[in-house]
Amino acid sequence: MELLSQEKTDRLLAINSISHSYLTKTIAMKKILFVLLIISFGCAPKSGMFNDALCIENISTIDAENGLQEQMTVVIQENKIIRIAKTHELPLSDKNTIIDGTGKYLIPGLWDAHVHFAFIEEMAPSMFDLFLGYGVTSVRDTGGRIEFVKDWKDKAESDPKNAPRVMIAGPLIDGTPNVYDGSSPTFPPLSVHVADIAETEAMVEQLDSIGVDLLKAYEMLTPEKFKTITKMAREKGLKVTGHVPLSMDVISASNAGLNSIEHFRNLEMSVVSNWEELLGVRRELLKNKDQKTGGALRSSLHKLQRYDAIQRTDSLVLENVLNVLKENDTWQIPTLALYRLFAYRGFEKPEYRKNFNSLAVEIQEQWETAIIAMEGTPMNPNSQNFSNWAMGIMGEMLKKEIRFMAGTDAPIGFQVPGISLHQELALFVQAGMTPLQALESATLLPAIYFNMQDRLGLIQENMIADLLILDANPLEDIENTKKINAVIKDGHWMDRNHLDDLLKRK
Repeated sequence: MELLSQEKTDRLLAINSISHSYLTKTIAMKKILFVLLIISFGCAPKSGMFNDALCIENISTIDAENGLQEQMTVVIQENKIIRIAKTHELPLSDKNTIIDGTGKYLIPGLWDAHVHFAFIEEMAPSMFDLFLGYGVTSVRDTGGRIEFVKDWKDKAESDPKNAPRVMIAGPLIDGTPNVYDGSSPTFPPLSVHVADIAETEAMVEQLDSIGVDLLKAYEMLTPEKFKTITKMAREKGLKVTGHVPLSMDVISASNAGLNSIEHFRNLEMSVVSNWEELLGVRRELLKNKDQKTGGALRSSLHKLQRYDAIQRTDSLVLENVLNVLKENDTWQIPTLALYRLFAYRGFEKPEYRKNFNSLAVEIQEQWETAIIAMEGTPMNPNSQNFSNWAMGIMGEMLKKEIRFMAGTDAPIGFQVPGISLHQELALFVQAGMTPLQALESATLLPAIYFNMQDRLGLIQENMIADLLILDANPLEDIENTKKINAVIKDGHWMDRNHLDDLLKRK
């Protein structure tokens, strides 16, 4: 083979060097272009490449984790939040519905964590509209006939864009005699009585099979029946809420697995120096030798002990109780507005009664008649003392960082579903919460309670779009939660006109 001359060799080496340099530069340029393409496509949503989305721009967002974020754009598609960014970072195309949120505030949809569809069954058909009209997008029903409340849960699930989310406990599981036995309008049939452990187990199995979201234990249960309920609930992954049974003290109930306490009920009799003596008296009277009805028996025990107890709260005993509640993470749903309304008869005020205009005529007339009958009668100092005691106890619990949910007991006590939640939030702030904590109690914390925090309770991407637009900042004044400009339920936009239609008398 002919050997290459030095000149030819040098020329070939030069050509190879040039080719290698050109190839290297070409590869580098391709890499740069590839990176630019990735960046470009990665920013595609930022330049408005979503279509048919609901976009709210220039709005201030508020939630329990992120606080106040100004000049934000929130993009909603179908029923989810798909994008959140600073407005100047997210230009939008005209292929979307764009809402100007300038000067407005976006918060998560509100929960009322204590309602009763079954307390006034004829009111139930209007309650969906009342809740949504006042920005309550989720509720926790805490007691009613299982067939009745399950029907409303099913209706809500079948039309999530036009109904609040409904979580149910089914009937109150009570002992014998049961309190809410259907014997009068004051005691409608919200409960079932269980006579022994076998019946208790059967009832829990039945409710679980029907699909309740939690269980509610009530006041006439024995400790053995109560512990059966909490044990089975743990096994089934269900929370247990309720009243502290009259046969137990609050520490024993909390230790046994009571996840949350409604109304602080019967706690007052466990925070006095002679609480053991009071418990012994109650247990003897619960034998019910006079064969009283459940409602009458409970009322007699309350009258005997609770109003005296709130005058004698022992600070050291209270400290011990609160430490246990904190350690066990026993949540509280205090229903302060209910206590306040009865104590100071706020429902007699004309501005309060304007809320009745959304109710069916026959219900409004019943409520007006009952209120008129009370006019001129003296206020009950026991009710006032208890309301004030509850506000103080809540303040002490807040110091311990015990967790709260906002619930109202509507429609009990002339409380109009929906608006009552805003009244509760205002009292939470009076009792010592910051406005942001009050919002948390009606947004993120109920979601956490039901293990739904990955879907609800915050304004974040991939969350379900249950949201409220307010005309004023609730962090400056919690009363501003009433200034609702629009509600978004499961991605469905409801403007002020739509909300006003929901609140018209049906």
